[in-house]
Amino acid sequence: MTLTRDGGSLFSANMAGTLRLIVYLAIASVLMVLDHRGHWMGKVRYGAAIVVEPLYHLAGLPASGFRAARVAFADRRKLTEENKQLRVDLLLANARLNHMAAVSRQNKRLKKLLDTRRQLGMNVQLARVIDIDLGAFSHRLTLNTGAHQGVKVGQVVIDAHGIMGQVTQVLPGTCTVMLITDPDHAIPVTDTRTGLRTVAHGSHESGQLSLTTIPVSADVRVGDKLVSSGLGGRFPPGFPVATITHVEPQLSGMFLTARAKPSADMQRADEVLLLRDLAPPVGPPAPASVDGPPRALAPDAVGSSSTSARRSR
Repeated sequence: MTLTRDGGSLFSANMAGTLRLIVYLAIASVLMVLDHRGHWMGKVRYGAAIVVEPLYHLAGLPASGFRAARVAFADRRKLTEENKQLRVDLLLANARLNHMAAVSRQNKRLKKLLDTRRQLGMNVQLARVIDIDLGAFSHRLTLNTGAHQGVKVGQVVIDAHGIMGQVTQVLPGTCTVMLITDPDHAIPVTDTRTGLRTVAHGSHESGQLSLTTIPVSADVRVGDKLVSSGLGGRFPPGFPVATITHVEPQLSGMFLTARAKPSADMQRADEVLLLRDLAPPVGPPAPASVDGPPRALAPDAVGSSSTSARRSR
């Protein structure tokens, strides 16, 4: 037997390790047999896994949080872009819808104008309104037709509802129309209910006509329809002009004052008609111009006749 310096056996430490290994192997064999027969180790592993599982979740929280934040940011950006695109699509759809509604209204107005043209059986010209001035001292329209299209000063302008005014200025490509509501404008009218003839003047009130020369004894009521009388030869007779909305006596007590709303749609008119057929004059005929005595009574004629008479003798 080999001895060490301290007097112990050289193989005593190795023998102790070998014995421990044998004991461990025996315990492991026993545990394997017991696990194979009673499945006890599975239960132990299951319990240990339950105890260790929260540690796995705790260790994975930083990575899960990072992934969740990245997904949330990506989803938020995607939702923001989709929301922006949806707002653009909504605005575009509303614009298209409004445009279609405007086109539908314009088509209806044009249909009314064409129906009016067929009903009138007159020579008319379609024009588009490009500017409108409804100030306190001037009510005018500017149309996209002028001298190149045959427009002349004095032509009557109407829409599907009634008379709007008359052309006062003509340029090569445009013309200016004075509306019947202009303070400087006047139009002869007739009350369709009573046949009363009077004159409707424009007023400083936007969209109103004023009638200031109605006799006190005249039968004028709110709701009476006024049409053009044709007097003066400028406006053709029978066209709708306005509807009386208010009647009251003047302070002097000599006349009645009435206000009327024009039949034509002044503020929303986009297209109008210009009458090319001038109204026939209504009233006494114009006096004949006197240029001198008839040719049969002229001095030269008398002299020539007497000379010819002497020659015949």
